Amino acid sequence: MRHAARAERHGNTMSIRNRLTRNGVFVALLVATFFWLLEAGIDSFLFHEGTFFSRIFPSDLDELRMRFSLAVLTVAFGAYIQAVFRHRASQAHAEEIEARFGEVLQISGNAIIIADAAQNIMLFNRGAELVFGYRASEVLGRPLNLLLPERFSESYSKYISAFSTAQDKTGTAEDRSADISGIFGQRKNGEEFPAEASISKLERDGTLIFTAIIRDITARVEAEKTIRSLAYYDQVTGLPNRTYFRDHLQAALDESTQKGERLALLLIDLDRFKEVNDTLGHQRGDVLLREVGLRLQGVVDVSDLAARLGGDEFALLLSNANEGDARYIANRISSVLRKPFKLDGFPIPLESSLGIALYPDHGTDPGILLQHADVAMYEAKRRGADYLVYSSEKDEHTVRRLALMGNLRNAIKSNQLCLYYQPKIKLGSRAILDVEALVRWEHPEEGMLEPEQFIPPAEHTGLIKPLTEWVLREAVRQCSLWHEEGLEIGVAVNLSARSMHDAHLPDFMIGVLESYALPPRFLELEVTESAIMTDAIHAQFILEKLREIGMRIAIDDFGVGYSSFSYLKNLTVDSIKIDKSFTQNMVTHPDDAAIVRSIIELGHNLGLDVIAEGVENQVTWDHLARFGCDEAQGFFMTPPLSAADCFHWLREDAPKRGWQV
Repeated sequence: MRHAARAERHGNTMSIRNRLTRNGVFVALLVATFFWLLEAGIDSFLFHEGTFFSRIFPSDLDELRMRFSLAVLTVAFGAYIQAVFRHRASQAHAEEIEARFGEVLQISGNAIIIADAAQNIMLFNRGAELVFGYRASEVLGRPLNLLLPERFSESYSKYISAFSTAQDKTGTAEDRSADISGIFGQRKNGEEFPAEASISKLERDGTLIFTAIIRDITARVEAEKTIRSLAYYDQVTGLPNRTYFRDHLQAALDESTQKGERLALLLIDLDRFKEVNDTLGHQRGDVLLREVGLRLQGVVDVSDLAARLGGDEFALLLSNANEGDARYIANRISSVLRKPFKLDGFPIPLESSLGIALYPDHGTDPGILLQHADVAMYEAKRRGADYLVYSSEKDEHTVRRLALMGNLRNAIKSNQLCLYYQPKIKLGSRAILDVEALVRWEHPEEGMLEPEQFIPPAEHTGLIKPLTEWVLREAVRQCSLWHEEGLEIGVAVNLSARSMHDAHLPDFMIGVLESYALPPRFLELEVTESAIMTDAIHAQFILEKLREIGMRIAIDDFGVGYSSFSYLKNLTVDSIKIDKSFTQNMVTHPDDAAIVRSIIELGHNLGLDVIAEGVENQVTWDHLARFGCDEAQGFFMTPPLSAADCFHWLREDAPKRGWQV
């Protein structure tokens, strides 16, 4: 009886063990299935655009998703392989596990591969078929090297050998897993693609199995290339941009410091490119910029770097170069850029201003070198030179101008500014109809400052608007005072480019004229071609509003812009002023005389008055009179005068020379 009971209990125990074994198999399958569902569900829940993780890790979201996916699938594999090994004694159970888990493997979009100890493929899921282009039947039993570019076969074999023979601290083989990036796979058609993988090694009872979960990251690599291109390269010229240039400059400085070599930094600014761009259109302007980039690249060696920093500004970094090398390249740049560019069959002349800063002479920091090259470049532009090498003297001048800008706001409020006036006289009737107001700064330390010393830098700051408003208000006030004293004369005021973008300017002018009871016809506003062409459509709108109020409009410095003839007919203006660069040389230079004559004829054909600036002698006056010019202005009549001196000149001196208000 005892034996029978013992046998029954033993039979029951075995039955329980068998059930547990079967249940263990199902548990393993459930665990594996659970992990796969977890990978799919959490992938869409956590890493979907706009979710919590996408906000915390916006730039690393794809890589984070990849790492998570590989980790979860690796754990699932672990559950699967462990179940196989645990129940190897039951072949039926192992086959059952493989069959059921195989269904899970086929659903995954990743390439999942199992290989034996000889690295021959045992399992190749549907994801692997899609990634590599092989059917499973084509690769089963074949070596893993089939899926790798041939040039990586040797390094791959060495890695797998080291990976498979790794032992733990006790000297026994250990299960291992590793993530691999920067690898390439090879499709059936021979195409290579970038990939990331998670590989595992499992060994039980002397049997070794390798698993690999591989993801094709071609799309991510291409996206990274696009992002890098947008971040580091100019999209118009294809040249490195400012960010790339600064990074490269820092690396070049570090290397030059170690080697004891010199560097030369050249900044190039295209003179008046904006006028070309606005006249011909941005599309043709981009073509011109690309051509400039190609010419600059043709000047430098392969070890040098050409970049577009933005707008019409380019930079060159010359490696292992001294001042003589930099001057040589600067001369070559000036020469190649002077050759006309052909756009739609038309030659477009282009000039440049260039500044040079040297390492280590002028600085050892990227920011300082760029600043010093910038100082030299603008000094070259101011002097009309092709290029200049940085010097501390130029920098002191720039610092002085910065200091002036710091004092200008207070100068406007404390009445340190004043207006000088220069009459404009009719060549035919010799009548004086108006005067041009020219601003001066009575600086307490620097003395009387001419407008070119503070207006250009003011145009690049917010100070040009209050400065312009002060000049307009003061000119209207003085004109009104002259009217009260019986001197009925008009006044002309220059407007800046920024004024052409000020939608409130017409209302401001109405308020100023009304406050001093001055009829609008006595106020003329002068604006340069370049100021108009900054935004021709908006500028024309502002000019029309001002003209509707009753003010007169004149185009200043006419003839020096690219857009003179093409836009003049569309502008609402009353007169044009010939730039003094033509007038001053017209007596001795026939070409200038021809230009002056043509401008006068053009203006009259369009129904405009023509005024000549820069008249310095009787001969020029007589030539202008013969050409039919309407008015003249210059030192031949009188230099600019203070308000009191101008009143005296108009009353006393002008009549003696036959000129009358």
